[in-house]
Amino acid sequence: MLLIFSKTIITGIFSDSVAKMDDKDAEPLISHSQGIHLVFDKEFLLSDTAIMIPRTDDGRVLFAVPWHNKIIIGTTDTPVPSASEEPVALKEEIDFVMQHIHRYLKKDPSYNDIRSVFAGLRPLVKSNSKITSAISRDHHISVSDSELISITGGKWTTYRHMAEDVVDIAIASGGLKDIECKTKNLAIHGAAKIEFTEPMYYFGSDKPLIEALADKDPSLNEKIHPALPYIKAEIVWAVRNEMCMTVEDALSRRTRAILLNAKAAVESAPVVAKIMAKEMSKDAVWEKEQVISFNRIAKSYIPPVEN
Repeated sequence: MLLIFSKTIITGIFSDSVAKMDDKDAEPLISHSQGIHLVFDKEFLLSDTAIMIPRTDDGRVLFAVPWHNKIIIGTTDTPVPSASEEPVALKEEIDFVMQHIHRYLKKDPSYNDIRSVFAGLRPLVKSNSKITSAISRDHHISVSDSELISITGGKWTTYRHMAEDVVDIAIASGGLKDIECKTKNLAIHGAAKIEFTEPMYYFGSDKPLIEALADKDPSLNEKIHPALPYIKAEIVWAVRNEMCMTVEDALSRRTRAILLNAKAAVESAPVVAKIMAKEMSKDAVWEKEQVISFNRIAKSYIPPVEN
């Protein structure tokens, strides 16, 4: 992700690369740490409440959280040498989670019960600690000689605070009028009182508009796959209103299909490609290329074979 406003750049795990574009002698600021998650059917959790294991055999924390009628189990903290657009879960990371989590679930999961496995990289600010789990998750803001403002580190849960801090520095650096931040209680698009048990609750106030698409064309009320909660109208909506451009967009970000059930996502790819091709006036060649491209990415999300 690359966001640019004024001369401020937010690039996540690629911050060091961008900093070197500005100054080839810029010192690296990022320590990359990989964390993975395993996704299982909800039946493995004892209740609807998330659980946390405060101390594993090596002192790390694990958790299991209900999500989209599944449970997400994680995470790891593995130092990696460099940033990658598509990080891949290591076998030892998967084994670590599997070896510890079974003690706390309703029944022992097998590798065949994993619906999806995915990895992410944390852009941690460098410290003297050699253990990435001990590095602070706080953000760090720096201003280069050319007045490039870079913000590194931080977490999704503090994104508004991060934005306020970096904008304050941009205002000071640019000599702009200082206006009090108004985003603390600002509702995001789609905000509405919703029932989390309802289908498509994640669309919030847009939900009736998607239902209207399916009412107008009943075929859009069909699921893209029996093992996934998403209907075809959601794909149409994503193309028309959410700038969805590829099958990967649709199955990885506009929906969470690849995270909920990687194999089902792969099987649904041709269906999604056909819907998108119709909406975008693309041909059969485009459909085929999109499916191939998505399958290439999805390989690392498909669970490993039972040991």
